[in-house]
Amino acid sequence: MKISTPSIYKKVIQLEEKGLITSRMEKEGKMPEKAVYSLTDAGNEEFEKLMFEISHKPIHLFLDFNAVIVNLESMTKEQQRECLDNIENNIRVLKSYLEENISMKENAPDIPATGMAVLHQQFLLVQAIEEWITTLKMEV
Repeated sequence: MKISTPSIYKKVIQLEEKGLITSRMEKEGKMPEKAVYSLTDAGNEEFEKLMFEISHKPIHLFLDFNAVIVNLESMTKEQQRECLDNIENNIRVLKSYLEENISMKENAPDIPATGMAVLHQQFLLVQAIEEWITTLKMEV
């Protein structure tokens, strides 16, 4: 999903108007002034509420390319293979990015263990998708 800069600022303004965040201007050295945002007490309460609300919900994994996989049989074998090749190439790019990211952050003291856990989880998912695509391509 792509999120535009204006939509982020619009959301920040809404959160500030609701009293969930507050901002202060900060200047460091010769850098231009920047706004630094912090959660208010109400923001912390909302954050905790959302964390517990989401953690209690069933987990649904939907990968956007599943729509392609489900409809492959509506295409010729050549088209099916091309779609699978496209997905495979994109998975390869993602895997390379994750490998690089994990390698850079693996021993960084400022990276929380939970952040690394998410990267490792994504890497395992990519590996599983690679195997799955290989199996699908044998059937096509």
